[in-house]
Amino acid sequence: MTLAMTFPGQGSQSIGMGKALAESFPEAKAVFDEVNEALGQDLSAIMFEGDQDTLTLTANAQPALMAVSVAVVKVLESKGYSIAENVSFVAGHSLGEYSALCASGAISITDTAKLLRIRGNAMQAAVPVGKGAMAAIIGLEQSQVEEICASSKADGVCQIANDNGGGQLVISGSKAEVELAAEKAKEAGAKRALILPVSAPFHSALMGPAAEAMQEALANVQIESPVVPLIVNVLAAPISDGEEIKKRLVEQVTGQVRWRETIEWLGQNGVTNLIEAGSGKVLSGLARRINRDLKSTVIGTPDDITSFLAPSAQ
Repeated sequence: MTLAMTFPGQGSQSIGMGKALAESFPEAKAVFDEVNEALGQDLSAIMFEGDQDTLTLTANAQPALMAVSVAVVKVLESKGYSIAENVSFVAGHSLGEYSALCASGAISITDTAKLLRIRGNAMQAAVPVGKGAMAAIIGLEQSQVEEICASSKADGVCQIANDNGGGQLVISGSKAEVELAAEKAKEAGAKRALILPVSAPFHSALMGPAAEAMQEALANVQIESPVVPLIVNVLAAPISDGEEIKKRLVEQVTGQVRWRETIEWLGQNGVTNLIEAGSGKVLSGLARRINRDLKSTVIGTPDDITSFLAPSAQ
């Protein structure tokens, strides 16, 4: 059995996430406390018993999701389950890439929380509310969607932001252009073309100011080589060098999340099992659609940890 560990992105947040972990394991509580201290905010209170709208704010959701993922890993390691010894690769969906780097020892928890707060604020501020949009296109080939985006650009931006696999592509850019592309996708036979309820056009060229902000922020942070290689979003290939990781994290802000290719690469390179560490099970669902031969295990609660560490599960 060869394992890769994956880390969820925005959209996997929910009120109550991480609460049982904090109540059950001091190692998890220590992670949440460190994130709170790094941000100068009781983010845990929002996560555990706040309201969904506040948690969903990009600047909150990003460090919150990271905190749950890293808490899971810290608990596993406290129980003797070493990432370095048991996991061959790590990968994260968008902000999950930061969780993967933190969990694999490349960035400290404090630095990761601060970077994600900067990232969330910068992404939100990059485009005025109402000027950008994202849409999920289901049932068309990537080449078709690329052509639709190219023909819908006019004076704005329209590009593929996420290739999530299973025929699901997410486009991002200027509001009018994305709406036009969604209509064209329906005309071209898409099963669905749905405008997403997001606050900014993530992973598009409109995020240029956010990429600049992250380049500046990352320049002041030490990134070590992770204990296992990171399959990076913009390449769908493994890297381990700290300086290259910084470069790819900047590119990721405006670039495509190549998740389908990431999961395909893992399957082609000997991985048989995936662990989704953190809140929700979005990535496990995507993995099933991309490669049914990969077995995916969700670990986000104390019960999940107990089941995973049971002798029969190893």
